[in-house]
Amino acid sequence: MIRVISISLISYRLRERKRDSKKEGKRLNIWLKQQKTQIFCFLFLFLTLLCCKKMVPGIEKGSASVDSGHARLHELGYKQELKRDLSVVSNFAFSFSIISVLTGVTTLYNTGLTYGGPVSLAYGWLIAGAFTMIVGLSMSEICSSYPTSGGLYYWSAKLAGPGWAPFASWITGWFNIVGQWAVTTSIDFSLAQVISVIILLSKGGKNGGGYEASKYVVIGIHGAILLLHAIINSLPITLLSFFGQLAAAWNLVGVFVLMILIPTVATERASAKFVFTHFNSDNGEGINSKVYIFVLGLLMSQYTLVGYDASAHMTEETKSADKNGPRGIISSIGISVIVGWGYILGITFAVTNISDLLDENNDAGGYAIAEIFYQVFKSQYGTGVGGIICLGVVAVAIFFCGMSSVTSNSRMAYAFSRDGAMPFSSVWHKVNNQEVPINAVWLSAFISFCMALTSLGSSVAFQAMVSIATIGLYIAYALPIFFRVTLARKSFIPGPFNLGRFGILVGWIAVLWVATISVLFSLPVSYPITNETLNYTPVAVGCLFILFIASWIFSARHWFRGPITNIDA
Repeated sequence: MIRVISISLISYRLRERKRDSKKEGKRLNIWLKQQKTQIFCFLFLFLTLLCCKKMVPGIEKGSASVDSGHARLHELGYKQELKRDLSVVSNFAFSFSIISVLTGVTTLYNTGLTYGGPVSLAYGWLIAGAFTMIVGLSMSEICSSYPTSGGLYYWSAKLAGPGWAPFASWITGWFNIVGQWAVTTSIDFSLAQVISVIILLSKGGKNGGGYEASKYVVIGIHGAILLLHAIINSLPITLLSFFGQLAAAWNLVGVFVLMILIPTVATERASAKFVFTHFNSDNGEGINSKVYIFVLGLLMSQYTLVGYDASAHMTEETKSADKNGPRGIISSIGISVIVGWGYILGITFAVTNISDLLDENNDAGGYAIAEIFYQVFKSQYGTGVGGIICLGVVAVAIFFCGMSSVTSNSRMAYAFSRDGAMPFSSVWHKVNNQEVPINAVWLSAFISFCMALTSLGSSVAFQAMVSIATIGLYIAYALPIFFRVTLARKSFIPGPFNLGRFGILVGWIAVLWVATISVLFSLPVSYPITNETLNYTPVAVGCLFILFIASWIFSARHWFRGPITNIDA
């Protein structure tokens, strides 16, 4: 009898274990389905890193006794004045930190939700990412041949030929540097706004009597952030390199943590059908055409995927820059596209009511991602503290993004003034005892602060200023590529990284893409068109172009000769 009972108990336990195993298997399958996007991103990130490692030949240590970047800089006619101490990882880190998925996606998520919603967010990112990679490939090919801090304007001078060199470098250089100042302005102003939202939520939110910062408080925070960035960028390049790598690590880890944590904690989740197929046409802006709405939704993606020219501006401080500069550009774009898509999808799985997220009367004052973070934790734990901490993770990423942007700005200002293109050039191209262009650092921070002051007078004026960040920079990206595929089609001598026979085709696609987005982002974003709803992007960029042309005709053409060598090449 006891034996029968024992056998029965054993059989029962085996059946229980089998049922438990099935339950665990079902749970595992459910979890894998929920997390398949994140796993997909991890796998692609790993493959991208492997590809980047083998992308540029001759990068291995000990491949040359003399640094190839130093030798190439000497051939181009420049002394080695900046300390060449950056590794390929550090070079990549600066561009990756400026692209900063956490910065661009978080601050412009409202735009994506308004114009198209999940469809614009998910597919618009992939479209913009693919074409951005094409632009980056063309820039990398040129960077490999001309690894100097001047970057884009130097490339234009060399590729346009002796007759057009001064004018080409003048236009490219000014679009590049003003675009960079506008980028720094928008990044640090976005951080000031995020900090003000964190303060608001920490005090109970808009509906709980929280403190709402005035525009004067926001501009004060913005000024303090720029001051910190200028101080950090005054440090020796070795320390700055450490901060750059820390910034890249923070952005990378932060993206993965948030894109997994937020949908996991959420008590209500959107379906996969909603995330991949829902199109939000109820934007309240008087626009009904789905194609038009989708195009406007691309702004979030294209604004985020900008700033990777930092790898080119850091080449005079990068080891084997003719190889590692291109590697920095390509890897920063590729990895940003992959992890950015994962971040977008992860956050969108926590979206259940678009109109509530965009409502200016919600706890975060209409700041969509902040509201998502706050409500996800509040609904799960009864308090939104966890969401505020997540928003703090984003704020640190934006801080690092602005820091790297000032670094890139200062190197461009240093190189441009070295060639006499800026007022008081002799002041801005000086380096201190730590081989840092200290005056250029503080100039970049000061001008970015001045550009942000427009927000005190008019939000329209500030938006016009910020619009220069995307269009102005991409015009600067496209000009040297255009010269590469036209005037220098047969004379261009490629460096270690080159696209071979596909260089011309890739270059033309890049130029056409920039021309396309320049038109698209100049379109009205709201109807009917009034003084408040008019898109001032074409006005701002057009005024800049007229200013640059006028300064050339009436002054610069008489004395500016393009890049000036400071040694005998």
